[in-house]
Amino acid sequence: MVMQYKLLISEDLFEGSFWVKAKEDRFENKELFAKLTLTFSTQTKSKKDQEASEDKKNAQKKKVKELKVLDSKTSQNLSIFLGSNRMPYEEMKNVILEVNEKVLTENMVQSMLKLLPEQEQLNSLSEMKDEYEELAESEQFGVVISTVKRLKPRLSSILFKLQFDEQVNNIKPDLVAVKAACEELQKSEGFAKLLEITLLLGNFMNAGSRNAKAFGFSINYLCKLRDTKSADQKQTLLHFLAEICQEQYPEVMNFSEELTHVEKASKVSAETLQKNLDQMGKQIKDLEKDIETFPPPQSDRDKYVEKMTISFTSSREQFVKLKLMHENMEKQYEDLGKYFVFDPKKISPEEFFGDLNNFRNMFQQAAKENQKRKEAEEKIRRAKLAREKAEKEKEEKQKRMNAGQIPNINDDDETGIMDGLLEALQSGAAFKRKRGPRQAGNTRIRFLIYHVQGLLVLREYKTQKITILLSQ
Repeated sequence: MVMQYKLLISEDLFEGSFWVKAKEDRFENKELFAKLTLTFSTQTKSKKDQEASEDKKNAQKKKVKELKVLDSKTSQNLSIFLGSNRMPYEEMKNVILEVNEKVLTENMVQSMLKLLPEQEQLNSLSEMKDEYEELAESEQFGVVISTVKRLKPRLSSILFKLQFDEQVNNIKPDLVAVKAACEELQKSEGFAKLLEITLLLGNFMNAGSRNAKAFGFSINYLCKLRDTKSADQKQTLLHFLAEICQEQYPEVMNFSEELTHVEKASKVSAETLQKNLDQMGKQIKDLEKDIETFPPPQSDRDKYVEKMTISFTSSREQFVKLKLMHENMEKQYEDLGKYFVFDPKKISPEEFFGDLNNFRNMFQQAAKENQKRKEAEEKIRRAKLAREKAEKEKEEKQKRMNAGQIPNINDDDETGIMDGLLEALQSGAAFKRKRGPRQAGNTRIRFLIYHVQGLLVLREYKTQKITILLSQ
């Protein structure tokens, strides 16, 4: 062991220096030297020893990085996976054997199935236990994990177990929605009345044509009602239907509230439903076969058969229920096809309920547009009445002016009266009436001026009073 510091020689010292007087020997004892040796002898090396040690480490590092079985891409992907799931390889193996769902996640199992080497490579790695320390980390993982019997079938079954509840939750609501929508349509009184009114309108409009006196129509025709426009092109048959229902049959307007599952049913693909159920059934059969042929537990930690048997029993029971629900849904949809006279094999639930949901939205939009149109028409009507009233009052006022009459005073129209008086004075209309010889013109003028001035004072007083009240 070496302590690195700058040495002083006797020529560097002088009589008064500290080092001349220093008595380090008084601290000398065997225990101190023993402890010093124990503490630093293995950590402090000569420069030559350090260089040799570094060369050895670099050589070992290079040796470990050399891949013997895996290709670089597989090794890199495995290294990334291992880096994101920091767990000792032996512990990861035990987690798989135990089917430990507290540690195993869906994403973790999916990644392993995707990134694990081929079985042939795993077999090769399983024979390299003696070279474990010389292998890259990814291959070391392969050596450990290859000891798990039927590794990939295990992982596939575990993944099915982890995903099963989610699959059920994806399928079940769709089955419920379609079945409920079928029942709602057949029970809805509002929708039935709407169809009857539509049929009545259609037969009336088609009188004399080949489509006259029809017994019914295809439900998808409802979406085409907006294609038929009125003579003035301002309204469609859909808007007309909504207006008639609003005015004469208001109970029909709430038919949409009776069809609460239609929107959800319009998004259900019968083809996807069938595909998912078939896949689930196949996975359950594969699991059953796997459990029957699985080898005995390879250790006390191996709980695969025990836990997967319980999972299989539960999964099969739920699958049977889903199959029954699916059969009931299909039967309900077939009955709906008979009820509304369409072929359920040619028109899927997604298409049928999609058309119905579109019509429901279009009908509601038409009702809103009708309301806006009525409000606009009412606004125009009121404006027209107000304009006509103003014009009529103006004409009557002008007639009185021409006749030389002074408008009567009343509190409701002071401003108009004053304007009329001033206009009468300015135009001279107030002087057109003939008076007797005793009524002098100056008297009349003074009377009118006083009258107008009084009204002006009154208006000014009221204006000031209102201003004061508003400011308080």
